[in-house]
Amino acid sequence: MNLTRDRMHTIGWGMSLVICLALTLALTFRVNAVKSQVRLAERQITQLKQEKLFLETEFETRASQQQLKAFNDVDFGYSAPTVGQYLESERQLAALGKPRSPDAPDPIRVASADAVKASVRTMMAVEAKPASPFAALTMEGKAEAAPHSGAHKAKKSEDISAHLARFAGRGAQNGGHRE
Repeated sequence: MNLTRDRMHTIGWGMSLVICLALTLALTFRVNAVKSQVRLAERQITQLKQEKLFLETEFETRASQQQLKAFNDVDFGYSAPTVGQYLESERQLAALGKPRSPDAPDPIRVASADAVKASVRTMMAVEAKPASPFAALTMEGKAEAAPHSGAHKAKKSEDISAHLARFAGRGAQNGGHRE
């Protein structure tokens, strides 16, 4: 086998190329390993920062609690509830209530649609016959039948007013609620 100078030259260049590729491959693996270590270190740094923030918050909270306890002891004198301060039943709670004073404002009353419906049913049941839709009130407040009303008679306005007054009085006695 006769190797010529050009042939040796080509084999030398090929070997150097293989060596360069091997070194590049080794260097790439080394760089990736370092990058992985850097990412791991960054994650640990982030985790330590979060832990530090948590501990700082915890420290400030506990310091604040101690400061609040000092304020409470010196300035306010508050204490935690004891067993004797809890109520056993609703009757004990009701016994703590006080009657309204004479200068207290009236309680707020809320209208109820059920009460209005009941009053309408009551008024309709009291009337013997429904009033004609053609009945008209005169200036004196008395009902006067229109020409088409026939024999229907409307209730007098005084009777209706008395009935409404009785209903309003009953609602006030019940505390504004329907029973």
